[in-house]
Amino acid sequence: MAKIKKAFFCQNCGAQSPKWEGKCSSCGEWNTYVEEIIEKSSDANVSSARSSKVRSKPKAINTIEQNAEIRYRTSDHELNRVLGGGIVPGSLLLFGGEPGIGKSTLLLQMALKWSGIKVLYISGEESEQQIKMRAERIGINNDQCFLLSETSLQHILQHLEEADADLIVVDSIQTLHSSLIESSAGSISQIRECSGELMRFAKETNTPVFLIGHINKEGNIAGPKVLEHMVDVVLQFEGDRNHMYRILRSSKNRFGPTNELGIYEMQGDGLREVPNPSEILLSNRDEQLSGSAIASSLEGLRPMLIEIQSLVSSAAYGTPQRSATGFDLRRLNMLLAVLEKRCGFRLATKDVFLNLAGGIRVEDPALDLAVVSSILSSSEDIPINPKICFAAEVGLSGEIRPVSKIDQRIQEAQKLGFEQIFLSKYNLKGIKQADFNIEIFPLGKIEEVFNQLFG
Repeated sequence: MAKIKKAFFCQNCGAQSPKWEGKCSSCGEWNTYVEEIIEKSSDANVSSARSSKVRSKPKAINTIEQNAEIRYRTSDHELNRVLGGGIVPGSLLLFGGEPGIGKSTLLLQMALKWSGIKVLYISGEESEQQIKMRAERIGINNDQCFLLSETSLQHILQHLEEADADLIVVDSIQTLHSSLIESSAGSISQIRECSGELMRFAKETNTPVFLIGHINKEGNIAGPKVLEHMVDVVLQFEGDRNHMYRILRSSKNRFGPTNELGIYEMQGDGLREVPNPSEILLSNRDEQLSGSAIASSLEGLRPMLIEIQSLVSSAAYGTPQRSATGFDLRRLNMLLAVLEKRCGFRLATKDVFLNLAGGIRVEDPALDLAVVSSILSSSEDIPINPKICFAAEVGLSGEIRPVSKIDQRIQEAQKLGFEQIFLSKYNLKGIKQADFNIEIFPLGKIEEVFNQLFG
C-alpha cells in the first residue's frame, strides 16, 4: 500500500508547509494551517497523459492574429455594465456574497431570461426540485436551461462534454470534490483542483463558466487566495438582508473596468434591475429636517445622488460616540477634526452618527462636502434647502478640493430637478454656467459653505 502523503495548508492564502506552523510565513495570519491529504489516485496519471497530447508552441507576438472582441450580452443590463459590456467567451467568473443575499437567484434568473443560448446550471447544494421551485417563483420558462445536481467533479466534466452548453453555472465551488484528491470538499486542495479543472475546460472549449463562492466571516471569498488570481472576473454581491436593495461590484475584471456597480431590488419574484439608482438613494420627505444633505456621487461611469443623514447630540457618557453606516469611519473622524481645528465648531464633546440612505456603501471623496454640511446642519439644527446638492472633497486645511468628472455630476443633479450645486472653485475649468440650468456655487473654504447655507 502506498504511503499517504499529507501536508499543511494555510486556509487564508493557500501556502503549503510540510509541518504545522503557528504563524503563516506567507500572509502573516495565526492558526490558519490545517492538515490535508494530498495523495492522488492513479487516475491522475491518465489525466496528465491526456493533457500532454496537446502541446503549445511559442509564437512571436507580431505573428499572433488579433480577432475582434466578442461578448455575450445577457438580458441583465446591470450585469452587462459591471462586466464591461457582456461575458467574454472562455472566461472564468467568480461570484461571491453572503448567505441568502441572492447569488443563486440572480444567476438562475439570468439563465432563465437568456433566450437562444443553452445554459447548464450545476448545483451541489440544492436538489433539482428546489431549483425548480425557485424558477417557478421567478416565473420564467426556458427550455434551453438544464439543471444538474452533482458534486463529483469527474461526473460533472463528463456531463459538460456531452451537454455542449454555451454557459456553465456552478453553485458552488466549495461543494465540489475530485476523486484525485483525498481531502474533503471545501478544503484548500479540493477548491484549487476543481477550479483548475473547470478553468482548463473553459479555456479549451471557449465556454464561459460562473463559479459561485462562499465567503468567510471576514467577508472574503472562502478558499485559497490563489482562487481569485486564477479566475478572470471576481464579482461581489453586497447588501443588507434587512434592506431590499443589492449591489453588484467587480473587484477584478481582466476584460473591463473594476469601478462599475449594478443595483438590484429584491422582490418576491426575483431581482429587479434599478436603472436609476438615485430613486432609491433619495428619500421622499414631506417636510424639511435638519441633518440631511444630498451628495452627487460617481461610481464608474454612473452618476447618482445620495442622501447623507447626520445626527449630532450631546454625549450622554464620558466618551463621545462616532458611528458611520456606509461611510468610512476614519474619514468621518478626519472631517470632524477639520471642523474642530479650522472652523471652531466644538464637536469633541458631541455624539456624531452618520448614515447613507438606502443601505449603500460609497467611498467617493466627493461625499465630503455633503457630510460636512449635514453635520453642521444637525449641529445648528437648521435644515438645508432640499434643492441644493454637493460635490467636492474637503482637505485637512479646510479647503474645498476638486473632484473628477464634475460635468456628469452637475448634469445628474440638473436632471433630478436640483436648483443649486456646491462645488470647488478649482473645478470650474471648462465649466460654463450658461451650459446648465442649475446654479453653480464655487467655494474655496468650509467657512464659505457655512455662510452660504446658514448665513
